[in-house]
Amino acid sequence: MKYVFSFFLVFLCYGLMAQSGGVAVYKDPRIDLLIKKQGEVNNLSTRNSAKRRTAPGYRILVISTNNKAEAIAARTKIYSGFPELKPYMWHQSPYFKVKAGNFTSWQDAQVYQKKLAALFPNGVFIMSDVVEVDPDSGESED
Repeated sequence: MKYVFSFFLVFLCYGLMAQSGGVAVYKDPRIDLLIKKQGEVNNLSTRNSAKRRTAPGYRILVISTNNKAEAIAARTKIYSGFPELKPYMWHQSPYFKVKAGNFTSWQDAQVYQKKLAALFPNGVFIMSDVVEVDPDSGESED
């Protein structure tokens, strides 16, 4: 008896599935716009990353502290005082470090080291690093 009931249940389910014939998908048309916009953003970022190249160079270490607020304040000083320099801030436990610039020569870094020493009296140091360079000009992005 239970075999007959199981057979009947399977047959009923199969019959219901065969009648439906397909799946209806309802979606918001704004999803297509979002997908298109994301594709455009991806294309732009791919073009920009192709322009960005790295090379051995120098950066100026401005601050190494365990106080995040001090590191953010140092980065802000660099943004406001030297907009041509690109500041880099990262956390290397337990310290927050801020470096500035993309210099391909030691002499260019020394010029900015003297200027930054006036803003940061605890000392600024030139460090070897991998820096971003513009492949078109062949010069540093400082």
